[in-house]
Amino acid sequence: AGGPAAPGAPSRQDLAHLARRFAGSLRPGGPGPAGEGWARRWLTPAEASLWSRLSGADRRHAVAVARRVAASLGDADGAGVPTAALAAALLHDVGKTASRLGTFGRVAATLAAMVLGRGGATAWCARGGRWRQAAGRYLCHGALGAEMLREANSDPAVVAWAAEHHLSPQRWTIPPPWAAALKGADDD
Repeated sequence: AGGPAAPGAPSRQDLAHLARRFAGSLRPGGPGPAGEGWARRWLTPAEASLWSRLSGADRRHAVAVARRVAASLGDADGAGVPTAALAAALLHDVGKTASRLGTFGRVAATLAAMVLGRGGATAWCARGGRWRQAAGRYLCHGALGAEMLREANSDPAVVAWAAEHHLSPQRWTIPPPWAAALKGADDD
């Protein structure tokens, strides 16, 4: 007991993080009016439409990420920070809306990815029953979000970060200072 985790198995730190995110997702509602207004000021009308599809918990998470990015790249209120960097922070998880899974479905999809490996579970995007396809879409949210943002004519850096935010740093294509701030601010 207490030894290292098996390769590919979640660490205690990963499990603690997932437990905190789960607990936070049970709280109803999105960010408060100030947070909602602050977020919308960085989004185009088409992006704001996508933003409004995010669950309350996802919008709260996105505002927290964007505020940390703003503080890291300049001013905590966003002054002087490139709009695309803040939009990327706010919309990096927008592809999760394609799954239409609620909190418990997302938990089940995350556990399936832990058991089967992310590759095995993401293959569900293309085949399987209705729940498997929804779980696969949840696990493929980066690519799906990038496509949604491309269709919304988002800045190429916003599109790229949606697609790349779970990739290794060697595969990031956005400006390195933005990528470091975005990854450092995102706790998922």
